[in-house]
Amino acid sequence: MRLAVRGIPTPDADQLRRGGPDANGQAALRRRAEGQGNPCRHCLDLIAEGDDKLVLSYRPFAGPQPYAETGPVFLHAAGCERYDADALPAWFGFMAQALVRGYDAHDWIVYETGRVVAGRELEAACRSILENEAVAYVHIRSKFNCFQCRVERG
Repeated sequence: MRLAVRGIPTPDADQLRRGGPDANGQAALRRRAEGQGNPCRHCLDLIAEGDDKLVLSYRPFAGPQPYAETGPVFLHAAGCERYDADALPAWFGFMAQALVRGYDAHDWIVYETGRVVAGRELEAACRSILENEAVAYVHIRSKFNCFQCRVERG
């Protein structure tokens, strides 16, 4: 099975960079990236230490509903190209642990799909979850439950 791995949509990233409201109705905070753990959720690349980043609340769903989790994410403050590929970024393999879970076509969690796996197991976990016909897509989240990306059947 081919995968389709995507960062957050460009229109979402652009409106946040222009000062539009995040999922909590607030403008993103501008900060300098410190250390290695600053992944941009649009290009799925790591933000270089010292570069400007935006810190904001993001809900990767069309609207609020019981399963529409919201959490903190980072974006490059400057524009970047959206990640849209058939494989996870290489650095995902170095995540100590990550949460993966499938969602149905109504954006509800398919409970039996939830897993905590090491980064090197993410691709296999996504493929396994997407074998379930009830699953429309998978979210990968950090061990702190921060949204990383969406994975669909390619």
